Amino acid sequence: METYDAVVVGGGPAGATAANDLAARGHSVLLVDRGGRIKPCGGAIPPRAIDDFAIPEHLLVARARSARMVAPSGRCVDMPIDHGFVGLVDREHFDEFLRRRAESSGARRLRARFDRVERDGAGAAIVRLTLHHDEACPQVLRVRARAVIGADGALSEVGRQCVPGADHVPCVFAYHEIVRTPRQDFDGSRCDVYYQGRVSPDFYGWVFPHGDTVSVGVGTAQRGFSIRGATALLRGLSGLASADTLRREGAPIPMRPLRRWDNGRDVLLAGDAAGVVAPASGEGIYYAMSGGRLAADAVHEFLSTGDARALAQARRRFMKAHGRVFMVLGMMQRFWYRSDARRERFVGICRDPDVQHLTWQAYMHKRLVRARPLAHVRIFFKDLAHLFGIVSP
Repeated sequence: METYDAVVVGGGPAGATAANDLAARGHSVLLVDRGGRIKPCGGAIPPRAIDDFAIPEHLLVARARSARMVAPSGRCVDMPIDHGFVGLVDREHFDEFLRRRAESSGARRLRARFDRVERDGAGAAIVRLTLHHDEACPQVLRVRARAVIGADGALSEVGRQCVPGADHVPCVFAYHEIVRTPRQDFDGSRCDVYYQGRVSPDFYGWVFPHGDTVSVGVGTAQRGFSIRGATALLRGLSGLASADTLRREGAPIPMRPLRRWDNGRDVLLAGDAAGVVAPASGEGIYYAMSGGRLAADAVHEFLSTGDARALAQARRRFMKAHGRVFMVLGMMQRFWYRSDARRERFVGICRDPDVQHLTWQAYMHKRLVRARPLAHVRIFFKDLAHLFGIVSP
């Protein structure tokens, strides 16, 4: 039975980043990915992600220079990005690049399905995997792991088995269709976001350019809502009803970080498995990679010292860096996405230059902006005016 310092389950941005960082530090790493799955995602990544994780230019299939917010009434508000851009990637190629980078750093890649974590007589973790080289006769493989990182997405099987509380995760279900970009009358430098109850009763719909293709998708936590019907509606609203459909994908997206990411012994969660998707925006790639890096740091410390308390540092460091942003975005989602009347006012607020500037600065640099205190004061009073209906939406 082979032994690894770390077995990473899941080859998305979180798992591939964790595997890469641990392998680069000289640890023996097995990166397990089941393959054949592409997560539904608008593919937006901020400049900070490009810098922090050395994302090469060729992976950016488009650069968005503005966003268009569409209100329930159909009114549009453009939000230009001054002196910046939002990078857009296709997850099919982006995730594979990250997996190959981990492999080039020394991680071993294996296409397999995670089954469970077992224990040997000494209590060490034995990871049971099923290989699918021959579908008629799948092969079971067991490997010993000093540490296990579960980066296997929302409703993580690693989390459900090993981490208390990880079996009850509230989720939004996301669905998108990748369609061919029309040759004419399509702005490939703008992201459109639809805040309409008919598109999503509690989240939003998106139309994000990917160069030769477009991601058209919807998210909702409301059961019984026809997410495919809403996507068809969104394609009609955005002029993409007749565009060729290349693929369709759906998956659950966690709504908030888990209260605990580790089992206090040798298992740690990262990415969607840990619930690190930003409320309101649904942004997950940067936070997944950040969580993967922090998981690698914590596991490295654990492997070096043998102190399992080091695993809890991943969550503490993540929440210290991003907890306030998640709290503010969560409050925004709970209030502004509640009804079409509030969505109309929310889009109205987005016309404000102070709101636009601070929104883009916070998004691109991943922190709450404190450099313009007077702007925050102005926004506070404008919010109050909208809340109480003193001004028109």
